[in-house]
Amino acid sequence: MEKSLFVEFLGDTPLIRVVDFLIENSIFDYTKTEISKNAEISRASLYKIWPLLEQYQLVKASRKIGNTTLYKLNKENPVVQKLIELDLKISKEFAESLMKEPEPVGS
Repeated sequence: MEKSLFVEFLGDTPLIRVVDFLIENSIFDYTKTEISKNAEISRASLYKIWPLLEQYQLVKASRKIGNTTLYKLNKENPVVQKLIELDLKISKEFAESLMKEPEPVGS
C-alpha cells in the first residue's frame, strides 16, 4: 500500500495508520479486526494503541452486532477535528505544490 500524505507527514506508526484509515473512511464503522486489517497493522499493535485511542476519545463505539462492537472516528472530538483539518491542509499544500512545478524543458 502506498503511504498517504498524512502518514508520510506524521510518521508511519500504528497509531497514525489507524487515525489515517479512520479519517479516510469516517462515514463507516468497523470492527477492531477490520480496522487492523485496513490500517495494515497487526491486531497486537492495534490492541497496544487502542487504550490511547479510547483515552483521548478519538474513536467511539457506534453500534453492536451480536457480541461485536463497531467503532468509528469521533468527529465531535476537537482533536479529531484538528487532525481532519491537518489532513486536508497537507493534501491541499501538496496539490498546490504540484500545480507550481515548472514544466520540464522540451515539452
